[in-house]
Amino acid sequence: MHTIDLTYVERGPHEELVTYIADQEDYYADEGVHVALRDGCTWDAERLRRGATIGLGRTLVSRLVDGIPWVALNVNTDRPLFWFLARPGVTSLADLAGRRLAVHPPRTGPGRFAQIVLGQAGLDLDRDVQTVVRWPGDYGMDLRWLRDGTIDAALVGSTMAPEAVAAEYGWHMLAFVGDYFQIPTVGVAVDPTYIDPDDPAVQAVVRAHRRALQVIHNDPDTTVRHLQTFLGRHTEDEVRAHYEAFIAPYFTADGQADLAVGATAITAVAAGLGVPATFTAAEFYRTATTTP
Repeated sequence: MHTIDLTYVERGPHEELVTYIADQEDYYADEGVHVALRDGCTWDAERLRRGATIGLGRTLVSRLVDGIPWVALNVNTDRPLFWFLARPGVTSLADLAGRRLAVHPPRTGPGRFAQIVLGQAGLDLDRDVQTVVRWPGDYGMDLRWLRDGTIDAALVGSTMAPEAVAAEYGWHMLAFVGDYFQIPTVGVAVDPTYIDPDDPAVQAVVRAHRRALQVIHNDPDTTVRHLQTFLGRHTEDEVRAHYEAFIAPYFTADGQADLAVGATAITAVAAGLGVPATFTAAEFYRTATTTP
């Protein structure tokens, strides 16, 4: 049996659902690969590049800034599952001007996504908003700070169903990032310096993940059951509503990347970082084929 380290760099279904289904449904075993899932949320790029990783947003930033030749071999979605939640009195993205916003670090994928989305609302994240930098987590502290007024808004990920949380506390869900910015964002990526994209273990992981993507589209009950593992604070009805609103419509069925979406995203992220885009979408997103 082949073995491989697979690292996640965010938490929640956005990052982990496909991997979780592949593991729980024994697709890795069926494909003859043992996967060691590792928490790389705080790892630097040099440590991440020694194994396969799920985080395509971070690897894109790393390729642009660090020159590491990451390639993406499978894509789960091009709609980043992040949302802006805000206290009463903040009813639009434009209202964040001068407000306190909890947001991911600037050199992470979600940090760049926030910059791009706020830019569309006419705000400069570095000048117009008071940022509180928060590493990926369960966002429990962000919710506490929203409740007590320490912050006015937070960029939160998929460790919760934000629409249900907003309804529970009387807050506003200002925006779903995926409505404003599309980028092939989670899947499987490797640095060919250390791992051949055609390595049998890598290709086995890709095949297992594509089987899991089929479950998401063809077996809602199984998907919701697995999704509840991540969304334990919510009722089954809330989890199913979240699946129907944000998972089923936006996850790919085949792991392929839309290169037009990818090209636009690379240009936008590079511009936000102030660096040139020195590679094409086709060079980064190599999802067209897998080896048997």
